[in-house]
Amino acid sequence: MPVIRAFMVPHPPMIVPEVGRGSEKQVEKTIKAYEKVADEIAELKPETIIISSPHSLNYYDYFHISPGAGAVGSFSDFGAPEVKFEVRYDQELVNLISDYAERSGFPAGTLGEKNPSLDHGTMVPLWFILQKYKDFKLVRTGLSGYDLLKHYEYGMLIKDALDELGRKVVYVASGDLSHKLQSYGPYGFAEEGPVYDKRIMDVCSGARFDELFDFDESFCEKAAECGHKSFVIMAGALDGKVVRATQYSHEDVTGVGYGICSFMPEGDDDKRHFLEARLKKVQNEIVQKSRESDAFVKLARESAEYFVKNGREMDLPSWVPPELLDRQAGAFVSVHKFGSLRGCIGTIASTKENLALEIIHNAVSAVSEDPRFEPVTEDELNYLDINVDVLGEAEKISSPAELNVKKYGVIVQSGYKRGLLLPDLDGVDTVEQQISIARRKGNIGPDEKIELFRFEVVRHY
Repeated sequence: MPVIRAFMVPHPPMIVPEVGRGSEKQVEKTIKAYEKVADEIAELKPETIIISSPHSLNYYDYFHISPGAGAVGSFSDFGAPEVKFEVRYDQELVNLISDYAERSGFPAGTLGEKNPSLDHGTMVPLWFILQKYKDFKLVRTGLSGYDLLKHYEYGMLIKDALDELGRKVVYVASGDLSHKLQSYGPYGFAEEGPVYDKRIMDVCSGARFDELFDFDESFCEKAAECGHKSFVIMAGALDGKVVRATQYSHEDVTGVGYGICSFMPEGDDDKRHFLEARLKKVQNEIVQKSRESDAFVKLARESAEYFVKNGREMDLPSWVPPELLDRQAGAFVSVHKFGSLRGCIGTIASTKENLALEIIHNAVSAVSEDPRFEPVTEDELNYLDINVDVLGEAEKISSPAELNVKKYGVIVQSGYKRGLLLPDLDGVDTVEQQISIARRKGNIGPDEKIELFRFEVVRHY
């Protein structure tokens, strides 16, 4: 049986009276909308409630599902230890989702639990639900560091498990919206904050789940949103369904966005298989971009694909033009997948006979040796966006005032330690950020004396 109803809800602990101690009255619209959600769940009488929470255990490369017979929790971290919870987990459904994941090679399951206690992203929805309805079991899952499409795919996997098991299930996607809506709020203001809230509420209130993929990672980070990936998992659990969406409330009076919507599936719709459609779109865009790429990017892509398919570095192709053969320079090869970084490796100065060999070698390293990521697999190749940065000579500068994050990359050096950051990167908006990141990359402490170098790049897309 598919999900019978889904809800998008926030999770501010202050909304619970014992925690808020009166401050919850300022979000009365949210409270009333939450009570409506609880009333509807009580009327539906689900056997199981699935809650995805940004504050459950999250791994970069794994979707964690809470194991065991159940769990307990309280709001003791928020000054209300008397507000306690004890829930039973739906072990049969948890095991089935884990089995589906294992059979398909999907990175999800019950491994690696560090703290079994319920998190506040789970407890706040439970507080409202339990006021009205108690006869259910729970499935609690976290998010991951994967891209949005992977989160949607996870929701589809949950849907497949539900279809086999036949449970009567309600899905609750827990997550606040932007945390940077007001200057007086606890996280301050960013211009992306109100834009995010307006956009996410418009998308969700229209059940236009395909547009959830259009939220750029850097934009979401600047808006300091909390629940986007949770909402995407929920959307995946409703894949292929006609969905009637209703917005119940949206408030931002505390400087944090709280949005509540309900989603009622009303039948099948072959046009709403959004993952399949998005993958085709991305693949077509990559093919078109590859056709239009210059020799620098063409060579990097050919090198990366050859290595992934053959396990060794390719020879220098005969088609390579003189501009790559008659020059030496450092170069970085960056690989993105679905808008997220998938690998980036480069050299500050030339290490090869010519620039062509530099690019060939660094492309191999970018897809196989970046310590932040697993090596790229062959089934990913059709979705990789690749660019090449060719570095100019580095020049020593006397102060950060001579830097410009859009124009210059920076090298931070302290003795034998050295960190580099390319220019014009998403999410790097100030020279201070640029230097700080370069320090971390070079393992240079904040109090260590440094020398600064700047360089320009020519970026090839």
